[in-house]
Amino acid sequence: MVTDSSASAQPAALGPRTLLRLTVPALVVGVAASLVLIGVDALAGRLEDALWHSLPAALGIGGWSAGWMLAVLTATGLVVGLVVWKIPGHAGPDPATTGLVEPPIPVAVVPGLLLAAALALGGGVSLGPENPITAANIALAYWFGRRMAPGSPADLWVSLAGAGTIGALFGTPVAAALILTETFVGRSAPTPGGPTQGPDPGTAQGPDPGAEKGQPSLWDLLFAPLVAAGAGGITTVLIAEPSFDLNLPSYPGPHYGDIPAALLISSAGALLALAAVYAFPYTHRAFQRLGHPVLMVTAGGVLLGLLGVLGGHLTLFKGLSEVRELAADPQKWSGGELALMAVVKLAAMILAATCGFRGGRIFPSVFVGVALGLCAHAVAPEVHLTLAVECAVLGVLMGVTRQGWLSLFTAAVLGPEAAVLPVLCVASLPAWLIVTGRPLMQLGRDGKSLR
Repeated sequence: MVTDSSASAQPAALGPRTLLRLTVPALVVGVAASLVLIGVDALAGRLEDALWHSLPAALGIGGWSAGWMLAVLTATGLVVGLVVWKIPGHAGPDPATTGLVEPPIPVAVVPGLLLAAALALGGGVSLGPENPITAANIALAYWFGRRMAPGSPADLWVSLAGAGTIGALFGTPVAAALILTETFVGRSAPTPGGPTQGPDPGTAQGPDPGAEKGQPSLWDLLFAPLVAAGAGGITTVLIAEPSFDLNLPSYPGPHYGDIPAALLISSAGALLALAAVYAFPYTHRAFQRLGHPVLMVTAGGVLLGLLGVLGGHLTLFKGLSEVRELAADPQKWSGGELALMAVVKLAAMILAATCGFRGGRIFPSVFVGVALGLCAHAVAPEVHLTLAVECAVLGVLMGVTRQGWLSLFTAAVLGPEAAVLPVLCVASLPAWLIVTGRPLMQLGRDGKSLR
């Protein structure tokens, strides 16, 4: 997370006037963040329809044939590689070295980054939109905000844009609140008008008389980001109507046998994710040896096409639509087929993220977890389907993201009710013990995994 020198000191508790002044910029940033997401998704959707439906139909070719999958993903790699090579800003930093919320990139980089992300999403690459959209929204909010209020701290715009994008991605501010709780606890409040930087630009009132001495509360810190997250979530719901509900069967409540099953499945998901984490720097190093972005991303596209042939068309794309199809008729696939899809999707995500495709790793991880959970239910039908799926998603996300609250939230919203929450909370404990202190699925400038 970026730290601005103007926010280096710990501010006093915030008063209502300061928080109210943040409401309008938070609303604007949240709505704008959602519109950027919706726009990129719409562009990617049109490209997907053209590449995977209209064009093969016009050519009399099966859209999911092995040759077509290999050809489209190879071509996608070539085009994205050219964007990374030739477009100003090179579509942002190496995606293997970035997380979900990062310091602002130059605003000139945003067009190339969004173009590369849209091409990858439409071309069937196994990455989600979250990382590039969040980076673009942070860059735009920071660029605009610092011009409207030059004295405002950088962290203010990073937190508003990050929260607004996360709210838009999930259609609710809850996910943003949970992530920010982990991110901002112990940090200074990034608020204009605080005592670390003097009066709010454009005002003559000076410090908020309603402010009190002492540390700001957690809700002071989260107030403006939650406004942005709420605005982003509501905008997405009104326009795009997103849903993570997989229409899983109702869970009747925990039984004695559910606890060991939940512990085992969440731990298996965490271990599978950790295997990918440990492979991450090696695949990155292999692609870096090619030495040129066009060669790197094109080679990645070829490998993704081969994996798509191996795992089937459901292992392509970010995975949100595909996971619904997977969960709609779980009896359609054997336990072995589901295990293969989980492994193929995870491998595709690693290759895509390390060869240079721009995208995030949360959405494909959900697919991996759902496939793994369905596999567990197929192998042991006595384990309730909903419990198996949600525990597997929980474990995989913990290993990939190292975000405990996000993992719990995402796993819980896949099901129809909250009855599974107590078991999920218990299942999170061994999964966290497995992943905590281990390397992250993110590299430093030296190519080594961060911790």
